[in-house]
Amino acid sequence: MKSILVIRRDNIGDLVCTTPLIHSLRVRFPDARIDALVTSYNLPVVSRNPDLDEVFAYTKTHHRVRGSESALGVLWKRARLMYRLRRRHYDCVVLANCGCMPRPVRLARLIQPKHVLGFTEAGKPCARHIDMGVPIDRRAEHEVEELFRLLAPLGITGTAGPLVVNADADAVTAAARNLRQQRWSRARPTLAVHISARLPSQRWPAQRFIDTLKALGESGELQFMLFWSPGDENNPMHPGDDGKAQEIITALGVDFPLLPWPSSSLDELMAGLSVCDGMLCSDGGAMHLGASLGLPIAALFGKSDATRWHPWGVAHEILQPTSLEVADVSAQEALAALARLRPAIDTRARARGVLK
Repeated sequence: MKSILVIRRDNIGDLVCTTPLIHSLRVRFPDARIDALVTSYNLPVVSRNPDLDEVFAYTKTHHRVRGSESALGVLWKRARLMYRLRRRHYDCVVLANCGCMPRPVRLARLIQPKHVLGFTEAGKPCARHIDMGVPIDRRAEHEVEELFRLLAPLGITGTAGPLVVNADADAVTAAARNLRQQRWSRARPTLAVHISARLPSQRWPAQRFIDTLKALGESGELQFMLFWSPGDENNPMHPGDDGKAQEIITALGVDFPLLPWPSSSLDELMAGLSVCDGMLCSDGGAMHLGASLGLPIAALFGKSDATRWHPWGVAHEILQPTSLEVADVSAQEALAALARLRPAIDTRARARGVLK
C-alpha cells in the first residue's frame, strides 16, 4: 500500500479511539502516504497527529455556523473536497467504523480508491461496495480493540496500542502559565473536573460536584481546574453549563483552589487537560481526550457500555450504578474512586515535575 485514507466521521471520542488504528497503519506502512478524512467538529483531535501526512475535514450540515453558512454552501464545499480526494487515487480507503454504515461507504464510492476496507454485515446493501471486508463479530471488547481487528486483511495483528493525541504546544504553555499565576497555586497535583455531559443519564448534579470538591480540598493536597461546555442550558442548538459551573464556583468560594476553564474549543479543552494530573468526569469525548493525554480517570457512566467505552490505556475507576443513572452515584463513591487512583495521579504529577 502506497497511499491510504482513513475515514472517521463520528464524535470526538470515536475519533480518539481510532488513533491506535492510524498508528498501527503507520508502523506497518512506514513509507506510505496516510491521510484522514474527518469532520470539522473533531478536527483538532488529529490535526497534530504524527502518523498522518494530511488531514481533510468537511462540515456536517447540522454543525455549520447558522447565519454565516448555508446548507447548500456546505454541501458544495464537500463535493469539491471529494473531487480533490478522488484525484489522489488512493490505494485503500479504511472505513474506521465498528459497523457497516452507508454514509462512510458513500464517501468511499465518491473518492473511488482501488480498495475499500471495512466491516461488513449480512443484509446490509452497502457491504457490496467493500471489497476488503471483515465480517462483524460482536464481542465484549473496547472500541479500540474492535477497530484494530479491522486491519487483519492488511497483515496487521497483535494488540492495539495507545491513544495518540497531541495538544497545541503554545496553548498548553499558556494554560500552564495561567495555572501558575493563581495565588493559591503551588507544587501539588491538579485534578481536572469536567461537569458537562451530552446525555441526561450521564449528568451528575452540581451538588455532588460541590460535596466532592469540598471534601477533596480539605487536605490541601490537591488543586483543581473546572471544565465545562460554555453556554446557556436552554440553548436548543448548543446547550451549555454556565449556570451549573457558576453554582459550583459560588458554593466553593473565592479562596478555594479552583481555576475555571470553560472550553469553547477542543484546543482549549486539550490544553487545559494537559496541565492536569487526574480527572473526574462523565463518559464522553472529554473523558477520551483525558485518557489520550495520560490522565488517570474516575469516570461516571450512565447508560453507555463501560466495557466498550472505558478510558483506554490509563488507570481508571468506573462509577456506574445499577440504575444506569449517573445522578445515583454518591459523592462518597466518587471520593473512594479518586482515593484508589491517587497513586497514579501522584505518579503523573512526578512525571510532569510537579512532585518530587
